[in-house]
Amino acid sequence: MKKGLACGLIFLILLCASAAFAQEKPRIAVLRFSNNTSAHWWSGSTATELQDLLINELAATRAFRIMERRELGGALGEQQLSESGLTDPSTRLKTGRIKGAQYLVSATVSAYEESGDEGGGVNFRGFSFGGGKKTAYIAVDLKVIDAETAEIIDTRTIEARSTSGGMRVSGSSAIVPGLSGSLGRQTKTPTGKAIRGCIIEITDYLECSLALKDEECLKQYSAKDTRRRNRSKSSIELDE
Repeated sequence: MKKGLACGLIFLILLCASAAFAQEKPRIAVLRFSNNTSAHWWSGSTATELQDLLINELAATRAFRIMERRELGGALGEQQLSESGLTDPSTRLKTGRIKGAQYLVSATVSAYEESGDEGGGVNFRGFSFGGGKKTAYIAVDLKVIDAETAEIIDTRTIEARSTSGGMRVSGSSAIVPGLSGSLGRQTKTPTGKAIRGCIIEITDYLECSLALKDEECLKQYSAKDTRRRNRSKSSIELDE
């Protein structure tokens, strides 16, 4: 009897702990991406495609509760939504069935560069095969915004570079794994890999900074950002 009671008590404690952990998951909403470059691969649907890609990556971590806002006009209206009375009072930003986000994630493509030799290739039935190397560089400025106060609580610049090998294949039917829509027209090019790399790095950083809040991983990202800043400083000359 006592043994059964003890087991039941332990089970109840574990159940409560599990529920508490689930409640502690940060509630986030991902805004549509914006673009400050003249990147050739950016089209009218790219902002939403990158938003969906980041949402999928964040959901895969199981570290967040991700709010779907598209049906309510987008997360940019989070403040107005909170004041409209549509949201749930227990979260302060409330919507009956859709709970308000604690954080809004904003991302802007701030730099894009391509370089390399595209010559020496051969075209065959809409596909091109070339021996030249090509490099792509992408920088994304990330902001984390408090959805209640609209205060920016964290910023980070994420960079990714990718270089092709001895062969590149391009054709309208080729798809980069994990990319879809207009981005899916990119082949396994440095551009596609760099885009994917930025999304994964953003996901890893947000998991570290918002969900885990682990001192060790935060130190690693701080060191990484210091190296990025030093690289930027070393590449420019400032007037004295």
